[in-house]
Amino acid sequence: MSENQQKRPALYLAEYESPEALAKAAMKVRDAGYKNWDCHSPYPIHGLDEAMGLPPTKLGIISFICAMLGLTTAVLMIWYMNVYDYPLIVGGKPAAMSSFPSMVPIMFECTILFTGFGTLFGMLHLTRLPRHHHPIFESDRFEAVTDDKFFISIEVEDPKFDLDRTRSLLESTGPSHVELVEEAVA
Repeated sequence: MSENQQKRPALYLAEYESPEALAKAAMKVRDAGYKNWDCHSPYPIHGLDEAMGLPPTKLGIISFICAMLGLTTAVLMIWYMNVYDYPLIVGGKPAAMSSFPSMVPIMFECTILFTGFGTLFGMLHLTRLPRHHHPIFESDRFEAVTDDKFFISIEVEDPKFDLDRTRSLLESTGPSHVELVEEAVA
């Protein structure tokens, strides 16, 4: 990036020394009514979702729907193949579901396959990934999030974002450092 390139504020980044301090700060930010913000930590923190006010994940519902779709697809596929595609009558038994035990592995595998792909793509959709660049990576201090630091970021796109009020809110939560991260204007 060249020296004379224009920059604009992208987000505030507050750094904390412990997960407890991060959780307390998250509750203050949540209670202040911010919507476009996030917590960053080197490992999952029990209770942080509640502190942030996040609703329960919908990933389980997506996975269940995909599992039922996989099972239904397997049953319909087997039925179609046995009745229309290649009807083979063995011992005078009807062709539809003549040997159910031999079909269980196919139904199981299709259920697992659809569940796996549904969970993967559902997670990517819910987390809005892949996102190849985020302004938070412009901060040199943010590299410590993979080691031993904890961060809260509040983005400029938040309806309540104000340079002065947001900074004072973050400073009132007791961070070890507050930084305004800027991004280049295209």
